[in-house]
Amino acid sequence: MSPTRPNTGTPLLTVRGLRKSFGSNEVLKSIDLTIGKGQIVCLIGPSGSGKTTVLRSLNGLEVPDSGIATFEGEAPVDFGAKPSRRQVLGLRDKSAMVFQHFNLFPHKTVLQNVIEGPVQVQKRPVAEATADALALLARVGLAEKANSYPFELSGGQQQRVGIVRALALKPALLLFDEPTSALDPELVGDVLEVIRELASEGWTMVIVTHELQFAKHVADQVIFMDAGVVVEHGAPGDVLVNPKHDRTKLFLHRLLDR
Repeated sequence: MSPTRPNTGTPLLTVRGLRKSFGSNEVLKSIDLTIGKGQIVCLIGPSGSGKTTVLRSLNGLEVPDSGIATFEGEAPVDFGAKPSRRQVLGLRDKSAMVFQHFNLFPHKTVLQNVIEGPVQVQKRPVAEATADALALLARVGLAEKANSYPFELSGGQQQRVGIVRALALKPALLLFDEPTSALDPELVGDVLEVIRELASEGWTMVIVTHELQFAKHVADQVIFMDAGVVVEHGAPGDVLVNPKHDRTKLFLHRLLDR
């Protein structure tokens, strides 16, 4: 973690008692999270542990069965009281998701993909959204790809467009769902470097990842989940180097031995 990175630690988002079931499968079992402004939180754990469902709940893509989410300066959203559509959309306005498999519109150019949200959802002027998009694309080395289509890009380039699309919404919270897992190994570094740069600028991020060395160096807080619960959380030096729980130790041992 860079010692010069802005990090106030003032709570940006507090989540208490988050629960979510799909049929008889209880995916989240009373999850508590506190995400400080400017902090990087990495979620780790085996497949099926509920990590992605946490992200989708924070973004309003899934509506939990119960629990309370409170963004700084906003009224709490009580999922158990069946929040209104406006409340759920309010969560989505505060955050932006970078998906594992990019989720770009194949029939739209890179530029059109990036300005879709700012123009159609946020109702910003096309000229303003376009100028912002071109500046962001230049920042990640993709200025010359503005008029290309997703099929003309490598996986790493597509994921960088996905990051730009999220940044274009100017969210308070960036959510990354295993942003490198669909990439060829030689393309992972470029995407992680973009995320490192965002971290150095003080963006608040929650990142689901299996890149343990990346998490060790960039995260303020690492959360290990298993079977829908938080098993262990703390500084990366504690959770990743000196874990307390046997389940965490087993997971790390298996991942590092792969």
